[in-house]
Amino acid sequence: MNTVVSDAPRIVEMQVTDDSIIANLADGRAISVPLAWSWRLSEATPAQRNNFELIGSGLGVHWPDIDEDISAAGMLFGIPARPRKAATRASRGPRPAIRPSATPA
Repeated sequence: MNTVVSDAPRIVEMQVTDDSIIANLADGRAISVPLAWSWRLSEATPAQRNNFELIGSGLGVHWPDIDEDISAAGMLFGIPARPRKAATRASRGPRPAIRPSATPA
């Protein structure tokens, strides 16, 4: 019989203050990163910051009001959210190729 044990960090408790995003992990560690790491959370109201759900059995957190996701691994490895400009461009998809207009012969 094989038993798979995941060693991935799992969030069991989350708190967002005016300055920090704080996650308590299942293994007893606590991670704290600056609120500025997420421009969406930085610009959110306190009520929006407190409306979150753990996703993937604690692998991450989702804030539905502002469509933000942060993973436990991202916090541990120091991976902040993409800057606003890059995030906006990525959500629009790739830019279309510019094709030269056909000229009659």
